[in-house]
Amino acid sequence: MKRVILYLFALLLLLSSCRGLKGVNGSETANAGLQAKEIITTHNLASPKFNTMAGRIKVEYEDEKKSQSITVSLRMEKDKKIWIKASIIGITLAKVMITPDSVSYYETLSNSYFDGDFSLISDWLGTEVNFEKTQAILLGQTMFELNKSSYTSQVVDNQYKLTPKQQLEDFIHSLFLNPDNFKVAKASVSQPWEDRMLTVYYGPYQLIEGGYFPSEVSINTVDGDDKTRIDVTYRKIDLNVNVSFPFSIPRGFEQIDLGR
Repeated sequence: MKRVILYLFALLLLLSSCRGLKGVNGSETANAGLQAKEIITTHNLASPKFNTMAGRIKVEYEDEKKSQSITVSLRMEKDKKIWIKASIIGITLAKVMITPDSVSYYETLSNSYFDGDFSLISDWLGTEVNFEKTQAILLGQTMFELNKSSYTSQVVDNQYKLTPKQQLEDFIHSLFLNPDNFKVAKASVSQPWEDRMLTVYYGPYQLIEGGYFPSEVSINTVDGDDKTRIDVTYRKIDLNVNVSFPFSIPRGFEQIDLGR
């Protein structure tokens, strides 16, 4: 369960997409004449505009030892709070609360919890993760800082592929965007020295209340000899609704160390 929650912060749920695509002019066929800076600008314009969000998602998890299907509830107050609850047959398995200053979660199966900030998660991932990046991930935007002058682009399989002009030795990444809505189609991150690899595939986007949302997401991870697949299916997404964020760590739970 710990690895699953860590990947949630890494590049995992990548949950909803965008509302209000004003200024985004896409097409069914990728335009090889577009420069990287134009592609990045349009991708940024596809960022969603809302105050609150509530979603319900089915998550199927599989590794070498087990497979599990759980229901995940997501609530957001943009730029302020991210709340996630994982449950199975109505029983809460875990809750996560993220704010700009803190990261907290607890698991009921192990009676354990984490209460801290993004520093340990950033150390574990080998790259800085903060609230803004996590929120971007959950909105179908990239977590990478796409400096317009530092990336190159090309058309591959009718998608815009963005890669840094100079890759870091232990943080090699690439991003593929759809030509019609400039949302993420595929993202990959590898850390060769740590023998880690994460690849995320987005299924078709669905149009909901004038905005595009992914219908399916498939996450594949490799961590040494451990392989994990997580399939996400969106069942319901509501925007600008009244939401609450109930979260309190139960008494008697044991604090865990993510660095182990």
